[in-house]
Amino acid sequence: MTRFRLLFGPMRVPFLILTPACVLLGLGTALWTAGEIQWMHFVLALVGAVAAHVSVNAFNEVFDFRSGLDVATQRTPFSGGSGTLQAHSDMLHPAQVTAWTALGITALVGLYFVALRGAAILPLGLLGLFLLYAYTPWLTRNPWLCLVAPGLGFGPLMVISVHFALTGIYGWPALVASLIPFFLVSNLLLLNQFPDVEADRGVGRRHFPILLGRRTSSRIYALFLFLTYLTIVMGIIFGLLPTACLLGLLTAALAVPAGLRAFHHADEIPELIPALGMNVLIDLLTPVLVGVGLLVK
Repeated sequence: MTRFRLLFGPMRVPFLILTPACVLLGLGTALWTAGEIQWMHFVLALVGAVAAHVSVNAFNEVFDFRSGLDVATQRTPFSGGSGTLQAHSDMLHPAQVTAWTALGITALVGLYFVALRGAAILPLGLLGLFLLYAYTPWLTRNPWLCLVAPGLGFGPLMVISVHFALTGIYGWPALVASLIPFFLVSNLLLLNQFPDVEADRGVGRRHFPILLGRRTSSRIYALFLFLTYLTIVMGIIFGLLPTACLLGLLTAALAVPAGLRAFHHADEIPELIPALGMNVLIDLLTPVLVGVGLLVK
């Protein structure tokens, strides 16, 4: 039982709440456009999405343990890994099994919806499976891919896949809604890289805080925050999101101080930590509020 509980570390269970927040957007656009869904399909899609999140978390822990990165990382409450494998190296194999098992569950869920809805969903699923495994060992070596891959996974791939799984069609509302977690989750990983610059450089990673510096990267962070809220407004203006989605703008009250703190304290990690916390709240609350707006119409 103790070994099983130790797996919660590589799974990063407290952070899995991000997945239902993003899946809610796919549910919202499906109900807003189709009017009704099969709720068992929603449960199955949610299971597949959570399994995907577990898989990428566990792979990240395994690869970072093997590279020695997590030993050198300045861990914060919001970044730097769980520390489980550093404290219990015998959990490496169970963590690997967890990563591959979760990936397998995601693949099986995807195959079910391919059989149900047709092959049109297959490209999203295959790209998603590739990202689960490739993010840590390969994509973090390219600054542009490292920036957009997390947002792509939790944004367009997750939200549009859920929408298609529930409706059998693609739609512009799902694409627009998916851009919200695209910018936010890209930002989540971007800001979390600030404390890890020296350690990441030591294992060959190349992301923008390494390439451009933290201060310049804080401007990218602010731009992505702006684009998040612009997406909501433009989606409503063009009739692709209901007016109630303006609820998502409420988190701008957190985004402004988070952006300012990230800029002014980019190189002062202890002073930056409150911005990391606010960033997590922005990432969770914004898609939930937009999702609620879609559900209440």
